[in-house]
Amino acid sequence: MKVFDAKHIKNIVLLGSHGCGKTTLAETMLFEAGLIKRRGRVEDKNTVSDFHEIEHERGSSVYATCLHTEWRNYKINIIDTPGLDDLVGETIPALRVADTCVLMLSAHHGVEVGTDLIWEHMQRYDRPVVIAVNALDHPNADFDTTVAQAQEHFGAAVTIMQYPVEQGEGFHRYIDLLKMTMYVFKDEGGKPEKQPIPESEKARAEELHKILVEKAAENDETLMEHYFEKGELDEDEMRIGLKKGMMQRTCFPVFCLSALRNMGSGRLMGYIDNVAPSAVEMPAEPLVDGGELNCRDDGPTVLFTFRTVQEPRTGQVSFFKVMSGTLKEGQELVNDNTGATERIGQLFIVDGKERKPVEQLAAGDIGATLKLKDTSTAHTLHTPGRSIKLQPIAFPEPRLRLTIKATDTKQEERLHAAILEIQKEDPTIVLQYMRETSQQVVAGQGELHLNLLKWRLAHQYKIDVEFGSPRVSYRETIRRPAEASYRHKKQTGGSGQFGEVHLKIEPWTDGMPEPHGHSVRGKEEYDLPTGGKLVFYNCVVGGVIDTKFMPSILKGILEKMERGPLTGSPARDIRVIVHEGKMHAVDSNDISFKIAGTMAFREAFTKADPQLMEPIQEIKVRVPEDLMGDVMTDLQGRRSVVMGVDGQGRYSIITALTPLSELDRYSTTLRSLTQGRGTYTEKFHTYQPVPVELQHRLMAGHKEEEVAV
Repeated sequence: MKVFDAKHIKNIVLLGSHGCGKTTLAETMLFEAGLIKRRGRVEDKNTVSDFHEIEHERGSSVYATCLHTEWRNYKINIIDTPGLDDLVGETIPALRVADTCVLMLSAHHGVEVGTDLIWEHMQRYDRPVVIAVNALDHPNADFDTTVAQAQEHFGAAVTIMQYPVEQGEGFHRYIDLLKMTMYVFKDEGGKPEKQPIPESEKARAEELHKILVEKAAENDETLMEHYFEKGELDEDEMRIGLKKGMMQRTCFPVFCLSALRNMGSGRLMGYIDNVAPSAVEMPAEPLVDGGELNCRDDGPTVLFTFRTVQEPRTGQVSFFKVMSGTLKEGQELVNDNTGATERIGQLFIVDGKERKPVEQLAAGDIGATLKLKDTSTAHTLHTPGRSIKLQPIAFPEPRLRLTIKATDTKQEERLHAAILEIQKEDPTIVLQYMRETSQQVVAGQGELHLNLLKWRLAHQYKIDVEFGSPRVSYRETIRRPAEASYRHKKQTGGSGQFGEVHLKIEPWTDGMPEPHGHSVRGKEEYDLPTGGKLVFYNCVVGGVIDTKFMPSILKGILEKMERGPLTGSPARDIRVIVHEGKMHAVDSNDISFKIAGTMAFREAFTKADPQLMEPIQEIKVRVPEDLMGDVMTDLQGRRSVVMGVDGQGRYSIITALTPLSELDRYSTTLRSLTQGRGTYTEKFHTYQPVPVELQHRLMAGHKEEEVAV
């Protein structure tokens, strides 16, 4: 296997909406470089990239796949990514380690919903961008409209590098404005013939060439001076200017493609080789401690793991980028995240499911290794010495939460272990046990994402699961004071049980005055684990209840507050005043006063105008302006209070306070309302009283559950 130095390694990520041709382009690039003898087709389930069973079943990419090609003494590492937003957990790690983004647009669909969503993720990583307009041979191809949409969505940096002479089924020629040459392809594609620009195209080509030259010149003062002096830049000067423009994100060059017919991939790879930056030319990587790490061959060996895969026979496969130094087989590195020392065994470069062994990898290269014992996704490994930890990968918060349980209850432990293993591969899967509702909840990016999890559990782990809607975690409180007493008496021969408690409960608010008309002997404040407070007063005089029994009374009240009287939800923000009672010299004990305290509190609670509180989420909905009305109407139907609307380009950001109970599967509804163009985030805001009718309904449901039990 040929060894490439850092300057001759380019890392690209193929991005774009579902069905835009990313996998087909990757296949064509490998074929053009001679690394495969025939091109596979997605429809035939024989591409190098889409090799997983679920990808064959769905007919589209589900996982980010590493590939490589060699083109004119350069190595191009390619990461082919899925185009659906539910699978963003695959896309973001690829963005993290790529040096150039190749954004693919379909010539007959233009800038799609998925394109906008991917662009948002691309902006966070500030990577150079190349735009490839694909499927110019489609009957409905429209290059000019597609470019105009790209300029509208992504700005003036979108710059035409190539344009088609004709498009549609007759597409076989395009003008290259950097070389000012026309490329002509045979019907089967492959290597084109270079021809002079026809007279009919000269005026347009010269006009667009001038724009390209100006775009290259504006990124460098020396080039700008040359341009003013000569009125032109030569090809080498333009390459310098375009590279700077790409790195400054002032130039997104546009290329022409028919990946299916193998037209244009060679020129694209040539541009990546000659102009797109290598890892050593990219800005330094920020470290967690505030420092920076430059990618260079002579630096310390540093790896960043961006993907982890569990294979049934092989075990853990770790994909990484060499961020600095040279990595060799047998090298020992320290994991800065865990402190463990890992020995790098076999090294591989990866093409789909094929792994090709190598002895070393240079700075900037992408590779894989096996069986790292204590390393997961987004970990930093480095040569022993000073601490080096790269910034972690920022994954989006989950957008859909569902309960999950094994259809066979005997497999619950296996289910838990399986999901934890899958989490190592996909950190956007979150598993939680909700103690308040006694439910196991799994969270992900959407229904497709969780359905893929269900598929994996069934096919890879042989565990069938059921999804359901999570219960809402309500809170219970009171709105007015109330008093109650309870006598617990039990005689079974010998020592019995006796305890009597009189207490008063009140709504607690911060800064309220001390109890009026009571002699305070003791006061305890508890910040409850589920939120809110319990303030407990011992106001007993005359020794009618021994102080040693007060902890038992308190314990009984706390236990009851864990599962309140209304719906079994936690109670909060209550002040309890124990002011009277009775005890027996022989029969009184801790259990007696615990029971008496519990029952007295329960009775008082039901008298105190009890109120059920529901969690309110602050949601921010990002939606195209023309669809805002439909989304607002839907939010109002969900008992939302709209707090404001802000503009963000062609989008509106709606901020609203919405009950959590009304957000069940909201991501699916929003996707339907906006044709996939709307997104939202949510975070907990506060608890507010539920409407009376809903409270009665929830209380009745709780009583039915208690009877059933």
